Amino acid sequence: MKDGEVLPPGSTIGILGGGQLGRMTAMAAARLGYRSIVYAPEAHSIAGDVAVAHAQGAYDDRAALARFAAQVDVITYEFENVPEATVAECARHRAVRPGTKPIHFAQHRLREKEFFRESGLGTAEYQRVASDADIAAATALPGILKTCTEGYDGKGQARVGTREELAAAWHALDRRECILEGLVDFRCEISAIVARGLDGRSRSFPIGLNDHRDGILRTTAVPAGLPPEIQATAESYGLKLAESLDLVGLVALEMFVTKDGRVLANEMAPRPHNSGHWTIDACATSQFEQLVRAICGLPLGAVEIIAPTRMVNLIGEEANDWARYLAEPMARLHLYGKGKARPGRKMGHVTYVIPPKRSA
Repeated sequence: MKDGEVLPPGSTIGILGGGQLGRMTAMAAARLGYRSIVYAPEAHSIAGDVAVAHAQGAYDDRAALARFAAQVDVITYEFENVPEATVAECARHRAVRPGTKPIHFAQHRLREKEFFRESGLGTAEYQRVASDADIAAATALPGILKTCTEGYDGKGQARVGTREELAAAWHALDRRECILEGLVDFRCEISAIVARGLDGRSRSFPIGLNDHRDGILRTTAVPAGLPPEIQATAESYGLKLAESLDLVGLVALEMFVTKDGRVLANEMAPRPHNSGHWTIDACATSQFEQLVRAICGLPLGAVEIIAPTRMVNLIGEEANDWARYLAEPMARLHLYGKGKARPGRKMGHVTYVIPPKRSA
């Protein structure tokens, strides 16, 4: 595939990673007539269940990656913790969209925050913590101490109020390089999901209003019901980020809205995002179809809301209530095909589509 070439239906998309985001991407691709091949270290994956093939291989196996790349026309990734070196190796053989730049920043929280500020996005106060001297000089307190790499859904972090607590938390995190983020007196949490195509044109999905519990997203509501100026700022942040990354694909930006009306960038993910799952049932184009359109060089789809909606994650044993959700007329159930339910594990989601009121 040549850079900038449009890939017609019938082409094959390679997906690095075998989780639910890859699964839903492969399903969206199939609806448009594309084939998908999943590459993951595991012998079986839930994404591979709905793709034409599952290629098993380590992320550092250059020969296996080359064989995988030879079978596909373009490559994307379904989570941002695929090693940067893996993406670079794949890019030697096929176009990877998005490429290494987005994960270079998304995989390291300090680099990510610095990139936000360089791109003109506001952030909370933050500081690097990698030594006793950094702890002695810390001013972003009270705050959240987070490892710079790895960690998700609340893992690899601790809330601290004093330098003594900061020191103890840093030692508990094995004295790894960390970032201390000052606590934000926020009104709510929101997210923007932006797609950017090969032609450089971008589209932002409507802003989602998010509710997290124990570090895990529980619900997303759209429309967000926020003042127009706040939503405009949030959308502009997402569009700025996609442009700064020179992105071809999809990027999600999670943000805080403070009680005094400021919008602060928190984290990004250069792939489909949990807070965008509502788009499958209640948007003109789903985030997964939009990703396929972007990486294959197709025109981006419309992003209008079909109906107000609320997406609820099904965590652990909650997915066992599938019969109840199926019985609810306005509920749209999505189960990911995972085997064992564990506490904190995302097993599926349900989207409640709110029908318009009929006039008398």
